[in-house]
Amino acid sequence: MRDKNLVLTGFMGSGKSSVGVKLSYRQKIPVEDTDKLIERREGRSIARIFEEEGEAYFREKETELLKELVQKQMSARIYSVGGGTPVNPVNRALLKQLGIVVWLRIRPETVYQRLKDDTTRPLLQCENPLERIGELMESRREAYESCADLIVDVDGLEMEEILQTIKREMDKMKILVINGPNINFLGIREKSIYGTQDYQYLLDMIQKKADETGSDITVFQSNHEGAIIDRIQEAYFDKTEGIVINPGAFTHYSYAIRDALASITVPKVEIHISDITAREEFRRISVTAPVCDRQIYGKGLEGYLMAIDHILGTKQKNL
Repeated sequence: MRDKNLVLTGFMGSGKSSVGVKLSYRQKIPVEDTDKLIERREGRSIARIFEEEGEAYFREKETELLKELVQKQMSARIYSVGGGTPVNPVNRALLKQLGIVVWLRIRPETVYQRLKDDTTRPLLQCENPLERIGELMESRREAYESCADLIVDVDGLEMEEILQTIKREMDKMKILVINGPNINFLGIREKSIYGTQDYQYLLDMIQKKADETGSDITVFQSNHEGAIIDRIQEAYFDKTEGIVINPGAFTHYSYAIRDALASITVPKVEIHISDITAREEFRRISVTAPVCDRQIYGKGLEGYLMAIDHILGTKQKNL
């Protein structure tokens, strides 16, 4: 968890600030409140900004700040962001780049009870605050959900339960398994070489491994070189911490996939179901293996589990 940014989102009153401070103390990671950062830059409160400049001005400042935070190279941080920050699609993309996004989901009635006497919230200064809270929460629900890596329903939870739920998510290692052309034809193609188990069997086996190890493992398969390159590049932005790849026939000639892998500085393992060293001459050449940390071949589908274990082992060495 120490090497990851955490972004806390949620409606006002959901406890973002309190959770951020508690996690900061426990994990010894600095915490920043984006609203407070904007207030310090502007030299005035959020309420005054809304009153003097309007909401649109404040939202522009939110986006400007997020862009700066994404571009800065800093040690891990916990960020608590304003309740309306995810409404802007640009902000949602920036939040995903900034860190692991946690949505602290809460009921309108709970928010009202917590904030009914708070006069510093510009959006709640109206005749019927509870109705306004419900309307705002519903209008923002899709935005919150679409950028969240983890959703925590905080109603009725003690602070310790919230912290433990978030910590479990943060401690998961995010691994991407990429399968290239024809791997989806397992159980159909050349059974004497690739075995009789079908592709769904492989997916189930990997999911079981994820459940057993508490890992977050995503599997991607494509028969198209460009799609595989796009997914490797996406891994740079989506906080992937390790890649297992079976490039299929692209192994032997795709310098484009090789270059994409070289650009991602996370542990990488190349996997082949068959023993490529005992097959046709062209299969013994891998242009992608040199940019991976390890190559595993000839172990059947079990090789995928070995590759995942190798990736998980790199995290343990770095703890």
